[in-house]
Amino acid sequence: MESMQIVNRFFARTADGDVDTRLWQPLEEHLRGVGTRAQGFAEMFDSGQWGRIAGLWHDLGKYQQEFQKKLRGRAISVEHSGAGAALAFQKDRSLGIPLAFAIAGHHAGLANFRDSNADTRPLIERLKDNEPVISRIASDIPSDILTETLPSFPTFLPSPGGRGDAAPRRAMEFWVRMLFSALVDADRLDAERFATPERAEIRGQFVPIPELRVRLDAHIDAKIAALSETVCASVVNSARAEVLAACRVAAEAQPGFFSLTVPTGGGKTLSGMSFALRHAERHGLRHAIVVIPYTSIIEQNAEEYRRALGAEQIIEHHSNLDAEKLVNTRGEVWATRQDLAAENWDAPVIVTTTVQFFESLLSNRPGRCRKLHNIARSVVILDEVQTLPPAFLETILDVLKELVAHYGCTVVLSTATPPALAARERFRGGLEGVRPIVANPEALTASLKRTDYTWPNPDAGPLGWETLADQLAQRRQALTVVHQRRDARDLARMLMGRTEPGTVFHLSALMCPAHRSNVLERVRTRLAANEPCLLVSTQLVEAGVDVDFPVVYRALGGLDSIVQAAGRCNREGRLERGEVVVFRAPSLPPPGTLRRALECMVSLLREFDGSIDPGDAGIFERYFRMLYAALSLDVGNIQRERGEFNFATVGRDFRLIEDDATETIIAPYGKAARRIGALRRLGPSRERLRALQPFTVSVYPQSFRTLHNAAALEDIADGLYVLVDMFAASYDPLFGLIVGDDPKVSHESLIV
Repeated sequence: MESMQIVNRFFARTADGDVDTRLWQPLEEHLRGVGTRAQGFAEMFDSGQWGRIAGLWHDLGKYQQEFQKKLRGRAISVEHSGAGAALAFQKDRSLGIPLAFAIAGHHAGLANFRDSNADTRPLIERLKDNEPVISRIASDIPSDILTETLPSFPTFLPSPGGRGDAAPRRAMEFWVRMLFSALVDADRLDAERFATPERAEIRGQFVPIPELRVRLDAHIDAKIAALSETVCASVVNSARAEVLAACRVAAEAQPGFFSLTVPTGGGKTLSGMSFALRHAERHGLRHAIVVIPYTSIIEQNAEEYRRALGAEQIIEHHSNLDAEKLVNTRGEVWATRQDLAAENWDAPVIVTTTVQFFESLLSNRPGRCRKLHNIARSVVILDEVQTLPPAFLETILDVLKELVAHYGCTVVLSTATPPALAARERFRGGLEGVRPIVANPEALTASLKRTDYTWPNPDAGPLGWETLADQLAQRRQALTVVHQRRDARDLARMLMGRTEPGTVFHLSALMCPAHRSNVLERVRTRLAANEPCLLVSTQLVEAGVDVDFPVVYRALGGLDSIVQAAGRCNREGRLERGEVVVFRAPSLPPPGTLRRALECMVSLLREFDGSIDPGDAGIFERYFRMLYAALSLDVGNIQRERGEFNFATVGRDFRLIEDDATETIIAPYGKAARRIGALRRLGPSRERLRALQPFTVSVYPQSFRTLHNAAALEDIADGLYVLVDMFAASYDPLFGLIVGDDPKVSHESLIV
């Protein structure tokens, strides 16, 4: 009895403010519970004992009498996460540093080691401040917890080199991230089990991967069986069958890097998932994570997976997820399960964005890093891999190599336009040992050729917008892809003056996601009915958006962009050949990657006498080598900062989309008004804020200031702005927000 009384003098948390301490969570129970969970998570990368000790020591600071007084209502501030970090550092100044980073950061985030150039205090300062705490509380800590000894580093970690040898230090840095993730998730799950057990019970309950593989096979077999013999034997479906068969065979191979190079329309979506589930089942991997660059198509792919695997088996994690729609279509319980699984990715199938995936891997924030340990022992499909931003390519490839080499992952590079990512003399950070799933992608591309290209003279002047509009007006159905938002709006207006009402459509990122989805639905309906349909769009239509035009016009830009645009032409092979017309636009792409890509294409056209065969893999290799040589592949010196263990600096600077490049406005479109009304009546909540995501538009600071200075915006919830009624006309039913262009914008700010 005496022992129990001693244990229960210290608590981890209260029970909803209840003063009866018998209902509070004992601190020792919490420490051991987190240790057990973190051990299980870290065992996935051979670091179980490290996870256990991190859990046992993470809240040692709660043994301070001041903290216990705080739990009992005293209005005092007490730091509790530094004590366990200081103990780790005292035990061993080399072995203890990784634990110190993870423990000290489990609430505030991973800090820099010494550098103060970030929002958080350097770790070394916190360790010094917390050294006296351990001696004060040592007598109250259970002796077996206090006397734990640190294990050796995992054998896969190279010995840290000197300051000039950064590669081993980056490997250690990445391991700290994974250990941190295991601790954060274990801590939050244990707290959830105690404080909100009803939520803990909702977690999980997903079908295991072997059953998902069976479902997918049955779905694909049923689709094939439903085709007529003639359709099944068509060139397109024969090619899709070849890709599927290759994916199923390759799934038996050992984990590592694979490439899935398949032209648009070749069935990458389901075939890639077939590889992922079979490979995971064969090798005991835990998750299939599909990483897609654009939110404009992620729902489209997720819906295809839902049809194949079951609506409740797919977890989407992206900014445009419509939380209210999820509740209405699948119920409150499932919506909550989706929300919970998005926190830590504990579901078998995750569909997310390039931004979410890589910014989480390089973040220092507990909420974003929480999921990282569940990436270990997963199949990661990088869809449209050619869109990886060159400015961060060195870091991205380094992290992918770590996942494959030391964390049991398989990475699939999926694309129709393979970038030059292989290691070579002038690109030593490239990938090695990438195995092609499709043995002869060039032959597959030739068999699926559905378009003919017309190229411009690289030395000729641009085609005027009026001339282009005259040409397009003669077409019954055509897609035109231009460089900038203003180009799309102006060209669409010209076409409206030359065609029948209702035949011209427009797409740009100045339209909210719900608006763009509605336009695409109307476009698909008209195309299917063979009605006149002219669509003018920015590049957001290129990455996998499922439309099928007989003719595509594309402003001359990067080769990958042109081929992606061509993927919207004769997509289903209904014509013997579709027509892709590449033209010199009067405007230029935004500065940065897109501008460089145009310059590379002009050089290639000159080199190849004005005609390029996109089916030639050597052309892509040449193009991407030129592009990467013209750009910095580590713009923010992220690799150097990682080698210095500057976690906070890396988390701040590794931004695929610059946070300060745009401001967000809620558009007065569709159901937005009703959801804004609910927010005003009931106040902000996570669910109500997420329900507004489908109606958001990002604008550049200059345009935001213009609207704000005109009193056109109302702040309805801590920096969340809506257009006031008087300015509702600023959101046009055809063009979206008509104030929002800024010519001084980098390519990275245009990612959608």
